[in-house]
This record gives sequence, C-alpha cells and structure tokens, in this order.
Amino acid sequence: MRRHLDHAATAPLRPVAEAAWAAAASLVGNPSSTHASGRRARARLEDAREQLADAVGAHPTEVVFTSGGTEADNLAVLGGAAAGAALGRPRVAASTVEHPAVAQAVASLGADRAHWLAVDADGVVTPRALATLDASVAVVSVVAVNNETGTLQPLDAVLAAGRRAGALVHSDAVQALGHVPLVFAASGLDAMSLSAHKIGGPVGVGALVVRRGVRLAPVTFGGGQEARLRSGTVPVALAAGFAAAAAEAVAEQQGEAERLGRLRADLVGGLTALDGVVVNGGDRVSPAICHATVTGCRADDLLLLLDAEGFDCSTGSACAAGVHQPSDVLLAMGRSEADAAASLRFSFGPSTTADDVTALLAALGDLVPRARAAAG
Repeated sequence: MRRHLDHAATAPLRPVAEAAWAAAASLVGNPSSTHASGRRARARLEDAREQLADAVGAHPTEVVFTSGGTEADNLAVLGGAAAGAALGRPRVAASTVEHPAVAQAVASLGADRAHWLAVDADGVVTPRALATLDASVAVVSVVAVNNETGTLQPLDAVLAAGRRAGALVHSDAVQALGHVPLVFAASGLDAMSLSAHKIGGPVGVGALVVRRGVRLAPVTFGGGQEARLRSGTVPVALAAGFAAAAAEAVAEQQGEAERLGRLRADLVGGLTALDGVVVNGGDRVSPAICHATVTGCRADDLLLLLDAEGFDCSTGSACAAGVHQPSDVLLAMGRSEADAAASLRFSFGPSTTADDVTALLAALGDLVPRARAAAG
C-alpha cells in the first residue's frame, strides 16, 4: 500500500469537492453570458464565491478566483507593485523564505525594487528586518505558514510594521487554510492567496482575497471577468469544488489540528531519537508539516528509498531541469548547503493515520543508514 505523506504538495480530492465539481460541470453556459444558461452558470459561480468567502471570513466581493496559488501570489505582488509605483512607492518587501511564486515575482522587479526581510534560525522574520520598512515600500508579502518547514510567521508584527510604513500587506496563506485559524476580516491583511488542491479541492483553481477599497493593478489583460482584476473565463466547476473543499476543511479545522498535532508530535519524537536527525521550524509550526534534516545523507537518496517502500514525501527543495538544488529556505535560515540538501518534508491531511507515522519511523530506521552509506 502507498502512504501519502505529501499533502502540502497536493491533497487527495475530497468527496464533497468531487461531488460539487461534477454537479457544476454538467452546467452549460459561460458565466459572463447573459442568456439563461449563462445566468445559471453565473448563479453557481456566485454561490461558490459566497461559500468560499464564508469559509475564510471574507465578503464575497473580496474573492477573486484565479488559476491557483501561484497566480494569486503573482497578482498580489506585481499588481501591488504596479499600483504602488504610480504613487511613488517603487519597492516590494518579502521575506527570504517565501514560496517561489512570491520570491521570483519580487526578484523580477529588479534589485533596486526588491526589499528582502531576513529571518532567524527558525525561519521567522526578525523585528530588525521589519524595522527597515519605510515609505518607499508599496507591498509587504510574508507567508503565513512556510510551505517547507511549516513555520508560522508573526503576521501581527508584520502588519504593524507594514501599517507604519503605509504599505499594503499580503500573505500567501495557501498552507494555512484548513490547518490554522484563518479569518480574513479579522486578520488585518489587505490580501491573501489561497489554493484549492492543498486542501482536497481540484487542481487548477485558487483565489486572491483582496480587502474592499484596496487597489491593485491587473497583470494580465482581457475581459476583466474577476472584478476587472483578473481576466479569463472563470471555471465554474473548479470554483464549486474549491468552495466545497474549503467549507469542509474549515469546519473540521480545530479537530483536525488537534489530531494532526498529536501525529506530528509522535513523528518528531521518533525522528529526534534517530542519530543525526534535526527537526526544523521552531515551536510555532503547522500541525500538518514536519520538516527534518538527516545529516550525512542526500535527501534525494532517502526520498527514492522511501518511495520504493511506498511512502510519498518530498525533499522540500527546488528542482530546476531535474537538477537537485539545496533548499533556499534552509539557506536563508543560516544552514549549510549540505544540510539544505539533506532535508525532507512530511505533510499530513485527513487520510493520515497513526499507523502511517509508525510505519514511516520503522522504515526510516532501516533506510537512513542505507542513504548515508550511498552518500559515502
């Protein structure tokens, strides 16, 4: 049997999401058309918008559907940068441990416009870094839950610093939804990014939640279907599946967080009992992610050994054209290149059981020495 311990990459489709998608997929009509079929499609789309907004504590008019978390991040960063530049605020600030969708968008603006916020050894943005924000910054983007380590960022402190600088504050909340409390209205954020397939929704849909009154510039052009901010025909069935998955994930969040927290604690205990294994991320972490460095081995070797034994997990590091690269997140946290290339991420969801954790630890006890031997 296979044991899926890579929910942070993609989660199994929830039955409620599949049912919602299938029901909406049978509708004929473009939601922007004015005929009866189009109006039926539009009504289903708006139902999904309201359901998603309710799940994350937002107003329906604040939900902008996108093709996923990556597009939502790009829209927040680049749309905010363009709007800010027109007002004499040319720079965008982001932490050094952001998802590539944010990090690369910021880097694309050029060195003179990118303002990087340093983190400590746990990957948490430092007060000294936040104190560097000034009136030249248009947007501050700091991830809510790190996609590799699961570290929770101090968003209250980020917000306070952003407000002092007069900047908009965005957070990539893709790994937060369904795992930690997430209420947009109470968060103080100006924008946050979401993705469906991380919580058991369909692949190919996400959302940028934008506070009413906040102005972003569009970064793609066309019909302006989503609040004149994001163009393209909105996939009604995907939106319906996303909303259904979000509603269920949020309804189950507290109980699941407690259950997954216990599983994570068991895994952390077993990992730290292994010689030369260090768990990363500090004390404030998502219950759904456990990131560990296995010194003396290559993460890719261990990943392949685990895969052969039926375990799905990930290195948590970037791969470009099939070439393994050390984790930029761990490098930003001050780790060596060897440690950054020797780390694995295990991530949990509704299908994860105590038996999965027990089996994983038993397998690692046998496989870690083999991986170290392979590394020479």
